[in-house]
Amino acid sequence: MLTRNDQTVTDARKYVKEIAQEGVKHIGFKDIGLPISELKNLANDLRKEDVKIYLEVVSLDVESEKQSAQIAMDLNVDYLLGGTRPDIIAPLVKNHALKYYPFVGIVEDHPSILKGSISEITANARQVAAIDGVDGLDLLAYRFVGEDVPLLIREVCKTSAKPVIVAGSIDQKERIDVVKTTGAAGFTVGTAAFGMEFPSKKTGISGQVESILEMSR
Repeated sequence: MLTRNDQTVTDARKYVKEIAQEGVKHIGFKDIGLPISELKNLANDLRKEDVKIYLEVVSLDVESEKQSAQIAMDLNVDYLLGGTRPDIIAPLVKNHALKYYPFVGIVEDHPSILKGSISEITANARQVAAIDGVDGLDLLAYRFVGEDVPLLIREVCKTSAKPVIVAGSIDQKERIDVVKTTGAAGFTVGTAAFGMEFPSKKTGISGQVESILEMSR
């Protein structure tokens, strides 16, 4: 993700080619941090690199979430992640080609945190996955205020009939390893990469991406 602290980095466009050249096929950004005109330019840059484009909603109010869903459709992104109102958003986007993966559980604040017990989040995941127009789930596992993150991921993945992406605070190999072994379809990295938190052989964002890809194999 071209993001840091739950918003798109202001100079996101300058990293697109560098990241794509490392072999990344899935690149995304948040609905806040850049004006719509710049998000359009960013999406165009990503499309030229032939990658899957993701927009993740972290806006908190209903009108902003609806606006972000409309932006996702206008930009023709491949995936719309996040948001907390699938009952409202799913009907808006279900006839669009994009795939919709809303948050599950109680998501609050910015940067976002995930509240609720594992059983409550799992029950919500089952309900959200059953909504027509929902294609998968976005789980803020490492923003969970509880303790057993691996169990949370396993239970949500086991319960959901649709794929689960783990998002937020993936900042070390151990967390990538957990995601790989608990049934998730994928994960996102943003802040940690731009913070240069992964050990790498090369400097800059390309070194971070290379390291993350190696850990993911």
